[in-house]
Amino acid sequence: MNAAQLIAALPKAELHLHLEGSIRPATAVELATRHGVSITLEETRQRYQYSDFHGFLDAFKWVTSFLRTPADYAFIAERLAEELIEQNVVYAEVIFAAGVMRLREQSVEDNLRSLRGVAGQVRKRGLLLRWAPDIARQFGVADAMAVARQIVRLSDVDIASFGMGGDELFLPPEAFRPVFDYVAEHGLRCTVHAGEVGGPQEIWQAIQLLHAERIGHGIAAVHDSTLRALLRERNIPLEVCPVSNICTGALAKQLSKQEANLTEHVLPQLLKDQVPVTLGSDDPAMFHTSLLEEYAAAGRMGISLDQLVEIAEAGFRHAFLPESQKAEYLNLIRRRRAEMGLV
Repeated sequence: MNAAQLIAALPKAELHLHLEGSIRPATAVELATRHGVSITLEETRQRYQYSDFHGFLDAFKWVTSFLRTPADYAFIAERLAEELIEQNVVYAEVIFAAGVMRLREQSVEDNLRSLRGVAGQVRKRGLLLRWAPDIARQFGVADAMAVARQIVRLSDVDIASFGMGGDELFLPPEAFRPVFDYVAEHGLRCTVHAGEVGGPQEIWQAIQLLHAERIGHGIAAVHDSTLRALLRERNIPLEVCPVSNICTGALAKQLSKQEANLTEHVLPQLLKDQVPVTLGSDDPAMFHTSLLEEYAAAGRMGISLDQLVEIAEAGFRHAFLPESQKAEYLNLIRRRRAEMGLV
């Protein structure tokens, strides 16, 4: 088997994956049709073309406008689960835009319980789905706190973490400190998108002010050796999504260039500096990628097969799971490695 086949055969975890960003163009057409909106597949594909982060946010806003009922969320979760199973993903923490649900006056609780039903179905097929509600900075602090209060009241849904994404530069991290203090006090793990288009200071503040135990993207860490040392010492991983960084222009921004390509990605440097990393597909449909493609992209950067296998293990090691459950998954991947002669 070649490297791609070996990685495909390994059980994997996905820790940075947006549910709404997994809506493929054909699925978007089906969703629109459900609600009496006529769009073509070609029109949808055109919507999924953009060159910067704000263009992506516009497309995200458009496609999520067709998510109107709990059944719609179950529908896209089922489609996503099929893709994950095909890629031999056995564990995923799936981010969903709770702030968008609230903005559209939907019941976060009803939508979540619909997602819980899908998780129960696919668990029988070897895939454990857990949910990671996400707030958007651009919706403001009051909205974020309202979402947080809704989430902590839910005891019957498997919540992996509470996070923040959206426009990283819209409001400073310290504005959201009361929100993250509140969810941390109620026992929720915390993640923050930081250092994607912003600088290293965004990552520092996510850790110091917002209790972030994992950093979404975090590629700006390449500019700050002291920060990289902190990430190593505290074992705080960066959830790196290379293809996304190209599509949104985030890598180009970090490199102060008009355009950038995968050969210029900072992932090899982060690995050289022993910064903990995982690989994620972010919004796979909207960035025309998958978790397997992210591993292939890393391989094209010159990252070795041994390093890719270590990254696959890191996906389980940094999961928000009890240590005993992490150990089960790590034993699973190690047994599979031994079967393939990758010991």
